[in-house]
Order: sequence, then structure tokens, then C-alpha cells
Amino acid sequence: MIRPSLAQALRELHLSGLLSALEVRLAEAAGNRLDHGEFLELVLRDEIAVRISRQVQRRTRAAMFRESKSLDEFDFAFNTTIARRQIYDLSTGQFIRQKADVLFLGPPGVGKSFLAQAIGRQVIRCGFLVLYRSIFDLARDFLEEQPPERQDKTLGRYLKPDLLIIDDMGMKQLPRRSGEYLLEIILRRHENRSTMMTSNRPLEDWAKLMGDAPAATAVLDRFLQHAQIISITGRSYRLQKHPASPLRPQEAQGVADLPTQDQASRHTPPEQKSQDTLSETAS
Repeated sequence: MIRPSLAQALRELHLSGLLSALEVRLAEAAGNRLDHGEFLELVLRDEIAVRISRQVQRRTRAAMFRESKSLDEFDFAFNTTIARRQIYDLSTGQFIRQKADVLFLGPPGVGKSFLAQAIGRQVIRCGFLVLYRSIFDLARDFLEEQPPERQDKTLGRYLKPDLLIIDDMGMKQLPRRSGEYLLEIILRRHENRSTMMTSNRPLEDWAKLMGDAPAATAVLDRFLQHAQIISITGRSYRLQKHPASPLRPQEAQGVADLPTQDQASRHTPPEQKSQDTLSETAS
């Protein structure tokens, strides 16, 4: 039985994790004849475990994920073009330690958003800060009518996390103001923080999406420099129960234009080549 004075002292020190397990640990210490050092290590590890769990919960809420999914729930067997080992390597957070970036390319429904968010949830457990925003969120976050101080605060939110996930690039053409902020985000995070993006549009379309060919070139130039490009093809997971759906032929649109990793690595250098390609697209 824990003495009330001891329980109160632990509460005052905010050691609730230790307090919750203390009675069990006291019985364990008596039954196994643990010395004082062994007992102290056990109860301190209990406190650390509780604090880590609470930190993960707080950071997961702050990340603002759209879906609560884990990698264990992803059906890799449905789409064999996705390399399971590559995805699980990303989930270790090593690319974040290297300040590298990741780009998922593929048609709608192949699992890009699922994987990006599942990786984000996992790297939070590795101790990283994560923020998830769709391209729709980004456009709303940087409305022109916002006062400058609020825009600066919003921009700071995008610059702070170790991993920023920008989902659904290509689902919405950005207003010019939002495109300018996207450029600033990528420029300021380049080689300082990691960014993960998903897109269902080939890179050549990004100039139209941003409405600014030079800005799109600058974004791609920085973003692709240290990025892993993961191109996904195949059927939509959402339509797997409807194989006769008339939407299936549309899933392949743009897939042939999606670059392989080698092709994407050639997209940036030399810079003039990217500028010429995007300028032609914009025109």
C-alpha cells in the first residue's frame, strides 16, 4: 500500500507515470528481492514510458492528420509496384535526419495519402515533429486578406516541423498568393527540414498548378535535389470492389508521364532545362 504522503509528493513532482505503477513495482521488488538501484530504475522507466506515450499523443494531434491509419493496415499485396522495404525504411525517419525530401507520384486512389500519413504517424514515434496539410489547407491558410502578422505566424507553422507533408498537389490550382508562399516554404525548408509531397500530376504540370513557371522551376529545383521519387501505378484501392467501374480507364491518365527516379533526378540539373520545360508548359 502506497503511503498517502508519498503519493502526494509524486503528484507534486508530476510523476504520475511512476505513481500509477508504483504499487506493482513495490510488490515486484519484494518478490524478486530487487536492490534499491534496480527498483529505482524500474519506476523511472515507467515514468519515462508514460511521458513518451503522452508526447506521441500530443504530437499526433498537433500533426492534424486527415486519417488515422498505420502502415500495418496498408495492403501492399494489392499493388505490387510499391516497394514495402522502401516505405518501411522511410518510416524509420532516417531521411529526416538527412534533411532529405520525398515525393509520391501516381494517379488517384493508389495509396499516396495513406502512405504519407502512415509514415508521418510512425516518425512521430521516432521523436520528430510532423505537420500534415493538404493543398486545400495550404490555399486556405494563406488567404490574401489575412493581416501580415497572421500570415507570418502561419508561415512559421509550416517551417517548424521536422517533416512537413503537403498532400494532393495537383488537385487544386493555387491562387498566386498561395503559390508564392509554397515557394517560400520550400526555399526556407531546403536542406534545413524535410518535406514530403504527394501529387497525381506529372512534374511538367506544376507550372500551370502554381500559375508561375519561374516559381515552379525554383520549387522543383530545390525540392528534387535531395528527394526520393516514388512513382506508383495501378488500380485505385477505392474501386477494387468495382472492377467494372467506368472510372478505371481514367486512373491511368498521366501515369505514363510520371517520371522514374532516374528521370526525376535529371529534371533539375541543369536548371535551364527545367526552366525551358516549364515555360513551354505554361505557354
